[in-house]
Amino acid sequence: MSHYVIGIEIGGTKLQLALGQGISADFKGFWRGQVSATAGAAAIRERIQQAIPELLQQSNVSREDVAGIGIAFGGPVDTQRGVTLVSHQVDGWHDFPIGDWVRSELGWPATLQNDADSAALAESRYGAGQGFDPCMYMTIGSGIGGGLVIGGRIYRGSGAGALEIGHLRPGQLPKHLPLGGETVEAIASGFGISERARLAIEDYHSTAAYVQSQFGSTSPLATSVDPEFQSRMEPGRRRFATLLDLAGGDVNHINTTLVAQAAAAGDPLSLGLLSDATHAIGWAIAQTITLVNPARIVVGGGVSLMGEELFFAPVRRACEQFVFPPFKGIADIVPAQLGEEVVVHGAVAVAAAEFLDAKV
Repeated sequence: MSHYVIGIEIGGTKLQLALGQGISADFKGFWRGQVSATAGAAAIRERIQQAIPELLQQSNVSREDVAGIGIAFGGPVDTQRGVTLVSHQVDGWHDFPIGDWVRSELGWPATLQNDADSAALAESRYGAGQGFDPCMYMTIGSGIGGGLVIGGRIYRGSGAGALEIGHLRPGQLPKHLPLGGETVEAIASGFGISERARLAIEDYHSTAAYVQSQFGSTSPLATSVDPEFQSRMEPGRRRFATLLDLAGGDVNHINTTLVAQAAAAGDPLSLGLLSDATHAIGWAIAQTITLVNPARIVVGGGVSLMGEELFFAPVRRACEQFVFPPFKGIADIVPAQLGEEVVVHGAVAVAAAEFLDAKV
């Protein structure tokens, strides 16, 4: 009789495998590797084939002791057919029958879920959502995803998925910065925050270039890096000087970590970017509370690691502003507990439920 399952997390830059039984957050074995998005899906599948024997050897587990594989994929999936629909980071996953591929190439049956749904299951079973039902999970990283666990099971609506919270459209939600972003993801994801920062700075540069072409480099908008000029820099330019300095003067190096550092130092642009982001996230959570009324809301992902002052406190304030008043205060908004392994924990849990009938 087989006693273990393998969980596989397939992301845009990260590949993680774990071997376990799904009855706790403990792994029998764990493997992590980086993948190149530009190398395509075929290279990731090849890396999985190489990692499986390493994982089994490390765990001292034979192939016969493995009942099946759970896959948590970074993108929309068709769970019934075992097909990845698309990846927004890696080419080659469009309508790919990964369940059939696992059976033919790896020799085990497979079950497939979206990564956010898998993470939601993991946090509800082993993490910050343990003991709360329903449990809502939101991940805020390069993109924004969500998951809902009801009665210990992932809720997927009519089957194609549910709780795509990042694709809600805040509409006329006031923003501190008049920049692009129609969806919560475009405003508040890691990519969205960085892109809006670049837009703000590049808009200044485009204006400076135009003024310089019309009036010459003596204009106060000129893009000279001369220290004396910078000391006379007009107020619009000073709004993002801290952030641009942290990025070494290159807008392409801006990321959410630098935005958080600049915000902590009082940089007005970064503070405005984060205010827009937390406002949009709080609004989105409020809409979900109004519709679903979960018992707990767990938030993970790299953006949430900015912490209490820059992230969680303003998100809670925004949520209270927009939520249906009778539901206010029912669900706490708390940080995730399972860290970088949350998705692969979910993959193991999904596989254990499918192939070991593991109940938690």
